[in-house]
Amino acid sequence: MKLSKRAQNINPSLTFSITAKAKEMKKQGLDVVSFGAGEPDFDTMFHIKEAAKKAIDDGFTKYTPSSGIIELKEAICAKFRRDNWLDYETRNIIVSAGAKQSLFNMVMVIIDPGDEVIIPVPYWVSYDEMIKIADGKCIFLRTNNFKINPQDLERAITPKTKMLIFNSPVNPTGAVYEEKELKQIAAICLKHNIYILSDEIYEKLIYGKKHVSIASVNEKIKKLVIVVNGVSKSYAMTGWRIGYAAAEEEIVKAATRLQDHTTSNPASISQKAALAALEGPEDHIAKMVYEYKKRRDFMVDRLNRIDGIIASRPAGAFYVFANVSKFYSDEIKGSMDFCKKLLEDAYVATVPGLAFGDDHYIRLSFTTGMEHIKRGLDRMEKFCEKVRK
Repeated sequence: MKLSKRAQNINPSLTFSITAKAKEMKKQGLDVVSFGAGEPDFDTMFHIKEAAKKAIDDGFTKYTPSSGIIELKEAICAKFRRDNWLDYETRNIIVSAGAKQSLFNMVMVIIDPGDEVIIPVPYWVSYDEMIKIADGKCIFLRTNNFKINPQDLERAITPKTKMLIFNSPVNPTGAVYEEKELKQIAAICLKHNIYILSDEIYEKLIYGKKHVSIASVNEKIKKLVIVVNGVSKSYAMTGWRIGYAAAEEEIVKAATRLQDHTTSNPASISQKAALAALEGPEDHIAKMVYEYKKRRDFMVDRLNRIDGIIASRPAGAFYVFANVSKFYSDEIKGSMDFCKKLLEDAYVATVPGLAFGDDHYIRLSFTTGMEHIKRGLDRMEKFCEKVRK
């Protein structure tokens, strides 16, 4: 059997691969410390789980409208008004099986073969794969201190440029854009009539700063921005698979038609749980942020005490992107080799920066307990000392 060229060109997700390998090693009885997973280690809140149970008991287990139930869309609109100063109607909203599907839907309904899509580097592992599936062309844009330089963005634009994929807070670096920076990027995209696909899934996981949606900087740019968000990160609901997008009605209608023929509707029970999440108390988010900040500070300080590692302090999300290129040699040729050897020799799982477009780095998640972080970084220091010799 011969697979399609499209299927053959799809690369596996390295984040999932690393996590799977770490879990397999744990099953074998090995004491693996995993910094690979991009999901909260907190449990879904009680009232959210109760809403899901009630949905089951009430028999809310049938198909729903493809783009999501109206109550959830209304809650999403209220969330945008409350948190982002954005005014959308329910016709501007589509609910999908996770923010990843929301992003994929939008790429598929906007990008034609040959269209250029600008992706700032480093980037989340699935952005470029989505563009490849749509037969678009990825234009990778080097960043300055992990942020877009407006002049470089202007130079990267050609008559074929259709979209900028934008992410703040950024996975994997944790960079958070200020309003002034957003206005500069928005002005350039407006000037060239370029769509902005804005991934804002980490918006509530920010340390000492404020999230501003690029769609909110002015009314004109809002028409070109597709805002993608979901409940996975802020509400510890990664497995529930509910994401959503807000855009112009024509785009949402097209994405709905696509969803009609792919997944149909998001899970009915998960939609009720997401409704409870968006309408319920959010005290847990402040507790998560407080705990993550402690872990972030410890991890960054501890990594920077390891000779040869350089780690900047992320302003958002729950990752540290650490430069380990000083350890590269004939034996360790890049981040893939570094992560592989670190896992095999020290039982510490991390994600190679190559997956995010920058081979000088590795990504470490601090969504694990402090004792695990301490133990993992102690092992990492010993591993680095051994490699240096």
